[in-house]
Amino acid sequence: MTDQTPSNDAALRRLIWPLRLTRLGMVAERVVRAFWPVWTIVLLAVALFAFGAADALPLELLWVALGLTLAALIWFAVKGIRAFEMPTRAEALDRLDRTLPGRPITALIDTPAVGADDPASQSVWAAHVARMAEKVAAARAPEPDLRLSDRDPYALRYVAGVAFAMALLFGSVWRVGDMGDVVIGTGEATISGPSWEGWVEPPLYTGLPSLYLNDITQAAFEAPAGSRITVRFYGEAGALSLRQSVMAAPVEADADTTAPAQDLVLERSGEVAIEGPNGRSWQISMLMDQPPAVVMDGDMTGVPPGQMQFTYTATDDYAVISGQARLMLDAEAADRRFGLAVEPEPREALVLDLPMPFSGSRSEFSELLVEDLSQHPFANLPVTVTLTVVDDAGQIGTIREVIARLPGRRFFDPLANALIEQRRDILWSRENAARAAQLLRAVSHRPEGVFDDDGAYLMVRTAIRRLESGVDSLSVETRDQVAEILWNAAIQLEEGDLADALERLRRAQDRLSEAMRQGASDEEIAQLMDELRQAMDDYMQQLAENAQPGEDQPDQSGETMEMSMADLDEMLRRIEELMQQGRMAEAQEMLDALRQMMENMQITQGEGGDGPRTPGEQTMQDLQDTLRDQQDLSDDSFRELQEQFNPGRPNPQQGQPGQQSQQGQGQQSQPGQPGQEGQQQGQPSDQAQDGQGGAQSGQPPQDGLQQGQGQGGENDGRSLAERQEDLRRQLEEQAFNLPGEGTEGGAAAQRALEDAERAMDEAADALGRGDLADALDSQSEAMEALRDGMNELGRALAQEEGAQEPGQGQADGTMQPDRPLQDPLGRQAGNSGAFGSEEGFEQREEAFRRARELLDEIRRRSAEQERPEIELEYLRRLLDQF
Repeated sequence: MTDQTPSNDAALRRLIWPLRLTRLGMVAERVVRAFWPVWTIVLLAVALFAFGAADALPLELLWVALGLTLAALIWFAVKGIRAFEMPTRAEALDRLDRTLPGRPITALIDTPAVGADDPASQSVWAAHVARMAEKVAAARAPEPDLRLSDRDPYALRYVAGVAFAMALLFGSVWRVGDMGDVVIGTGEATISGPSWEGWVEPPLYTGLPSLYLNDITQAAFEAPAGSRITVRFYGEAGALSLRQSVMAAPVEADADTTAPAQDLVLERSGEVAIEGPNGRSWQISMLMDQPPAVVMDGDMTGVPPGQMQFTYTATDDYAVISGQARLMLDAEAADRRFGLAVEPEPREALVLDLPMPFSGSRSEFSELLVEDLSQHPFANLPVTVTLTVVDDAGQIGTIREVIARLPGRRFFDPLANALIEQRRDILWSRENAARAAQLLRAVSHRPEGVFDDDGAYLMVRTAIRRLESGVDSLSVETRDQVAEILWNAAIQLEEGDLADALERLRRAQDRLSEAMRQGASDEEIAQLMDELRQAMDDYMQQLAENAQPGEDQPDQSGETMEMSMADLDEMLRRIEELMQQGRMAEAQEMLDALRQMMENMQITQGEGGDGPRTPGEQTMQDLQDTLRDQQDLSDDSFRELQEQFNPGRPNPQQGQPGQQSQQGQGQQSQPGQPGQEGQQQGQPSDQAQDGQGGAQSGQPPQDGLQQGQGQGGENDGRSLAERQEDLRRQLEEQAFNLPGEGTEGGAAAQRALEDAERAMDEAADALGRGDLADALDSQSEAMEALRDGMNELGRALAQEEGAQEPGQGQADGTMQPDRPLQDPLGRQAGNSGAFGSEEGFEQREEAFRRARELLDEIRRRSAEQERPEIELEYLRRLLDQF
């Protein structure tokens, strides 16, 4: 290799700045590698002195530490100077050249050793140099490598850097400047003078920052009570002294006020002064920690059936840490008659912990306390409530409230109420044991007609025996056992566990009447009204199930009145409104009328015959049975699809929408279907008509269903495809005899049933192939077409009956499923409530609710990714239809 030629100078001049930056980076690398121990020691020493290491060490030890630090600095500085070498231009050029592909810089400064006189060789060389010059134009200075992990494996440089940063944030850099006074000694200390430093640290619970006395130039400031005042003196001993009047105890005569370190606690307002050179004084005003306060927001209220609740608000200047509610019996405020005439036995106070907020500030907050004290001896008696809150300083805030009645469970059954009263008397004082035993024996003397529950009667007799066995010395354990027995008996009598719906309805009405007499609260009235509605629904369902077709109907030659569920709900709503308005007499009168109506109510199928009167009614009932059977078959198909891919998996269909559709097919049908209204008002459900429906329509028996889900007994081992084909033939016969021929509604019904028949045929083919997913789609389409056909048929029948002369309808006013209903004012409510009536609106709401439940169930199952893909695909297709 020879020296570069002048022709390459232009390309190399473009490397001036990349070469300079490369050389500068190499200098930085070598400086860091050579001198990193020096600046590590410097940063660490500054951090230690900033945090007061010089003040903590004796002077001799400080001198030793400074000497070692200085020696280490000199040693590493000399070592670094010896190890450091300034990078040359050639080294920088070589570093830059190694970053470029093909080493183009070397090529530019090189010349060919042979072939200088050969024109061809010169041409090749010139082309090569030109390409290298293009690469040199893209040269960039490489980043310096400042990593020191090989030289500093313990990362001491980072430790020093962090310590220095912490010193800048939390330490005092001025202490480093005072090192001269400490190190130089007495002579220099006399020149610069002594120094001092002080802090005021408030208690931690206040959350306030510390104060640095050196930065406080005001003559006075405020600080919380209990603040810690720390003062440090530096320099000549005795040159500075502390004078203070913030401590409650007087300063002793022999106290050393010139000690280098002194600590005070702010116990009262006073003065803190540093006397001596550069001294200063402050007048500190102590901020008293105010005790917390608590108030009860509003009254203590009851939450049925037996909870009590109240809201309280607590405040403090800093934070409340805990609280309690202490309940004591207020015997003087009680009605001291009967069992309460004797003096009560002393009882310990009931202590409840007040709820505290989980997050946020506790200086001011409101919380709700809810407790069930219905079984406590203080329940339904006057009490005094003492609320107590405590702050971090241990200060207490308290308030006392008088409660006329501690909310507890109220019993509206007269017998249950009597048992609870005797329980209260026994818990009030054991002196009432003999009296309570006599009263309980009188109550249970003739249980017939009094005790509706034999278990409750036996409990009362057990309580009597235990009371009479310990009349002379009734122990506390026996008293508590008797109280528990009486409570359970009262609960059983109040809530009951009767199977008869009429008895539950009567019980709910009696409890509501007793609540009106006792002036119950709005919440208790609302709870009792809900129980009455539930009991009425159960009673109507029982009437519907017991009204079997073919039975002799009662004599209806007298006057009758048509009532729907909407009318009954309106009566209940009106009763509740009257009770809330305080018009108890009117509410009681309406409740008595409702009781009489419910006990005299009869649910009929028609005009007293043994089944539907007309061919239209017969056809509509047969179509309803076919629709129900198709739903059963669809459910069985879906269960078999699940079983194919999830063998042994528990059947998820129990209680799911598929079963609901079978249990209430009449309600799930479209509102315009004749026969649906009668079922909602108490007609026998489809399950109660199994025997009749199957006999009339010729439906094939079905298997694999639970009791109450199908008709006709067992399926004799027939396959799903065979059952589907039987349903198709059955629908074909029903469509052949369809009434309403020649009318628009009849033609629409015929077309819908033909669509249903076609879908059933496709479902049978799919079941024969074993394609359950496609079969389910076809079955869904068939059920939808069936519902449409029933709607159209219902409208056609309604139009035919509307054209009849007056007087040809039902004369006794009993409810028919296929005739226009009347409201209590005699107005027609449309065809089974389907055209504009309020009842039809409620039916549509019920249908929408059921549809929403079914849609939610489909979505839930489609989200279970462990199901087979074919099942998930089927569920997604169902969701697409919605």
